[in-house]
Amino acid sequence: MAMQDGNITVGSTPKSTKAPPPVFRPGPTAGTLGRHLARRLVEIGARDVFSVPGDFNLTLLDHLIAEPELNLIGCCNELNAGYAADGYARAKGVGACVVTFTVGGLSVLNAIAGAYSENLPVICIVGGPNSNDYGTNRILHHTIGLPDFTQELRCFHPLTCAQAVVNNLDDAHELIDTAISTALKESKPVYISVSCNLPALPHPTFVRDPVPFYLPPCVSNQRSLEAAVEETIEFLHKAVKPVLIGGPKLRVSKAQEAFVELADACGYPLAIMPSAKGQVPEHHPNFIGTYWGAVSTSFVSEIVESADAYVFVGPIFNDYSSVGYSLLVKKEKAIIVKPNRVTVGNGPSFGCVLMVDYLTLLAKRLKKNPTAMENYQRIYVPPGRPLKCGNGEPLRNMLTKDTAVITETGDSWFNCQKLHLPEGCGYEFQMQYGSIGWSVGATLGYAQAIKEKRVIACIGDGSFQVTAQDVSTMIRNGQKTIIFLINNGGYTIEVEIHDGPYNVIKNWNYTALVEAIHNGEGNCWTAKVKTEEDLVEAIATCTGEQKDSLCFIEVIVHKDDTSKELLEWGSRVSAANSRPPNPQ
Repeated sequence: MAMQDGNITVGSTPKSTKAPPPVFRPGPTAGTLGRHLARRLVEIGARDVFSVPGDFNLTLLDHLIAEPELNLIGCCNELNAGYAADGYARAKGVGACVVTFTVGGLSVLNAIAGAYSENLPVICIVGGPNSNDYGTNRILHHTIGLPDFTQELRCFHPLTCAQAVVNNLDDAHELIDTAISTALKESKPVYISVSCNLPALPHPTFVRDPVPFYLPPCVSNQRSLEAAVEETIEFLHKAVKPVLIGGPKLRVSKAQEAFVELADACGYPLAIMPSAKGQVPEHHPNFIGTYWGAVSTSFVSEIVESADAYVFVGPIFNDYSSVGYSLLVKKEKAIIVKPNRVTVGNGPSFGCVLMVDYLTLLAKRLKKNPTAMENYQRIYVPPGRPLKCGNGEPLRNMLTKDTAVITETGDSWFNCQKLHLPEGCGYEFQMQYGSIGWSVGATLGYAQAIKEKRVIACIGDGSFQVTAQDVSTMIRNGQKTIIFLINNGGYTIEVEIHDGPYNVIKNWNYTALVEAIHNGEGNCWTAKVKTEEDLVEAIATCTGEQKDSLCFIEVIVHKDDTSKELLEWGSRVSAANSRPPNPQ
């Protein structure tokens, strides 16, 4: 435990003259493994590191604390530390967490799997056994009782793009830098284990100031790029009413701006896949909404599925995004643009073509074709005004360029897709992995990364029960997040896929729980609402007198109060899950 310095009033008598035990603070000139790793995290942009202490990582944590540009944030459990690093990476481009050997490593593993599925570079650092214990027949604590220290490493292997076990100073510099650079190049998590007796040791390879971190830029094969663009232009110029659809891999390709350039140039209707929400500006004049098959934004599926050509940029087609594999799109009409490959219809596929380069060059050469956009404008009917709240729905009115929305797995997926995001408003959710409870830790990490934005999190009660503890860490770090806890008594998304008594949970007094976590320390305000008028009043308080507090609003809704989109989606996913085995 770190000790806080206190001031002694002149003339007062100290209670004890006994000096407190010294706390190790490495000097700024120490060329040690611990300082090298700390500086590398700062250089790549992971200036907040989420951690849970354990005896194998304590010395390393000392060195991270000693780095003045690094902020160590203690979390309540390893799973949330991993989720927080995930949320941080979404905002900053890279995140980091530090846990202890095996008990910590296996606890954080689920979050690392989620980061892998969502293409997020998370540096997962584990305090490992003493270097002298490798190669012996000793049995250590925090293991499964076997003299084999590779169990944790083997678990991380399929869920990370690189693994480094640092138990020797001679190659520690190379192992660490290789792992970090691989995470950034591949946009995937990496695993770095550091023996507990090494962080404080100097070594000639660890100079006082590490050489600034540098990654050589990736480049397209120019002949392949030209061929891909020529084939695309020929394909699209034959089409009468083509459309443009953005997917979630726009982020990993860093192609959001190039995508907008193409949208400006081509004049096509601009839609997004559900997991790409927040990656494409919704104020664009050609933006028509979310393409999600049978649960698309009104009139979007009609335009997309009636098109004679569609350009999918960075898509992920899984059972969730395809609504149980029920999308009415045809491969021969589709151009699929991946981060480094373009496939045109059933025809040629071009490798070594970076998405950014392809979109930029295509935008310069493609002719404008507004036909499908004109068709959309002919059939589009504006939504009617709500019966109450004439100024619009209260949650929509909260959104500005200074806010970000984080949505938990569940009905919030569908309801929050309907939010129209103003320019600059962030939006995140975990669709590919869909781990319930993700949003609590991710909200912590995202809010810590972008302090100038106020995060608005929509979380279901079942999900909240998995990871609720780190609301404590949000309060401790002075975050101003607004959490809407949707209390409908169970796992509603599972109910709509397949109902059963296992989908009903024990109800908690959620506001009382958060008040107990608050415990009078920090700024926190809670409310429980049952009517629309109560909700409007609570939101006014959050954005007014409690604007500098963490605000927790428990919204009581009926267990069957679900969106029509969830009902449709759930039935189709259920049908996909219940398909009988193919004949043998």
